[in-house]
Formats: sequence, C-alpha cells, structure tokens
Amino acid sequence: MSEQTAKATTSEKAYNPRLELYKGFWRRFKKNKSALVGGIIVLFFILLAIFGPMLVNTNPNATDIANKLQPPSVEHWFGTDNYGRDIFARIVHGTKLTLVVGFVSVMIGGIIGVLFGIVSGYYGGKVDTIIMRLMDILLAFPGILLALAIVSVLGGSLQNMIIAIGIFSVPTFARIVRGSTLSVRKLEYIDAMRALGASDFRIIFKHILPNVLSPIIVQATLRIATAVLTASGLSFLGLGAQPPTPEWGAMLSAGRSYMAESPHMILIPGLAIVLVVLAFNIFGDGLRDALDPKANK
Repeated sequence: MSEQTAKATTSEKAYNPRLELYKGFWRRFKKNKSALVGGIIVLFFILLAIFGPMLVNTNPNATDIANKLQPPSVEHWFGTDNYGRDIFARIVHGTKLTLVVGFVSVMIGGIIGVLFGIVSGYYGGKVDTIIMRLMDILLAFPGILLALAIVSVLGGSLQNMIIAIGIFSVPTFARIVRGSTLSVRKLEYIDAMRALGASDFRIIFKHILPNVLSPIIVQATLRIATAVLTASGLSFLGLGAQPPTPEWGAMLSAGRSYMAESPHMILIPGLAIVLVVLAFNIFGDGLRDALDPKANK
C-alpha cells in the first residue's frame, strides 16, 4: 500500500499542468513553419537592436561628402547616402529605434486599452456605455489619420510619435479585452469568488486578467507591426524622428530625391521595414493559432 502511495505521489509530481500547457503550445506553434520563420526573423532583429550598435563601430551620423551616393561595396555593404553616411550603420542603429517605438507605443496602448476593456466588460451598464462610446469615437478615425492629428497638435518628435501611436492603439485592445471579459465573468468560479467576499480588484486582476492574456499577447504582437509601419509613415512625412536620426522612415524620405541615381537609398530601408512588419504579422498569426484552446493538440 505504501509503494502504491509512493508511486502515486511520484506520478503527481511528474505531472506539471503548466509545463504541459507550454508543451501543448509549442507543439501547435512548431507545426506552423511560416510562424517559426517569422519568430526567427523577429528574434534576429531584436538581437540586432541589442548588440548591433556595439558590433558596428561606424558612426551612423558621420558624413563624408567625398563618398556620397556610393553603391553597395565591400567598404560600405549597403552603400552611402547623399551625405556620405554609411547606410548599413544607419540601418543597424535604426533597428533599435524602430523596435523601441513599436514596443513602447504598443505597451502604452495595451496597458490603457486593457484597463478600459476589462473595467468596461466587468462592470457593464453606464460604465461600459461611456467607455465603449469613447472607443468608438477613436475608431471612427483611420489609425494613421488619428496619429497624424495627434502629432500635429503635440509637435513632430520621437516622443510625441510614440504617444500618438499608443493612443490610436487603445481602442483595439479595449474592444478585444472587453469581449473576452464578458465571457469570463459569466463563469461559475467568478460567482463563487464573489460569494466568498473577494473584492472586485482581486477578481479582475487575479482571476479575469490571466484568462484573457492570450488575445492580448496576440494583439500586441500584431500591433507592433502596425506601430512600426505607422512610425515609418510619420517619419517619412517629417512628423516623427527628425534628421539626422537614423530612423528607417526618415531614411526613405531622404532617399526619394535620389531614386533614379541611387535606388539603394530607398531599397534598403524599405526592405527592412517590409521584413520587420511581415515577420511580426506572421509570428502573430502563429501565436494566435497556437494559443487557441480549441486547436488540435
């Protein structure tokens, strides 16, 4: 009898629900080959943003007029721009800037949007009506136009661009979290927690929020791609990062006057933007499929 008890105890210790959950997620995720590729590209750009500036000693803002508009070569892998600056160094240093804008703006929009969405879905009634009508007003404007309006009011700078992108990301998170909260709050264990006297704060952040994390993670990943694209568009229009900041959208804007004689000036930053946006979108789609509880294991 003691041996059976010992075996049962060992079996219980061997089974880890959290570990099994992670394994199930990984099994579903690795079946999506394109998502794996997207994840690898995302990881590559993150590592490049962290370690690239330390490995590339060239000053991205150092001018050399004598060597301006040089095509890609052994000395300058991606060529030089109209001021003789090394485009490879500017792309590497711009990677950190681009990802910081994407992650920080989405984090701002995500935090505010999640709070609005979870409060709206949990309390309902007039609170829900007021918050959702506010979100509808923000959604009535196309994202890039809303960001343009905000930056026009605040002024063109990197910080204001991050704020603008964060604000127009709020309603998307709010609506997704509200829908998930409406489903979770109807579950029996939420009623049980209320009956036991748990506070609204404890129910919201300890029991509801962990159950709506999956759509938040997926939306955040997809939203980073949108944020990168919007930031590049604002910088292209001169409302984002200001010269000589090595931001990819600003580099595109500078290169449009030299498209015929030096196409590498727009081709390189353009490909970098496309690759990052595509990678985050594919990776986000893979996460959505892998985190779907109805997916086949």
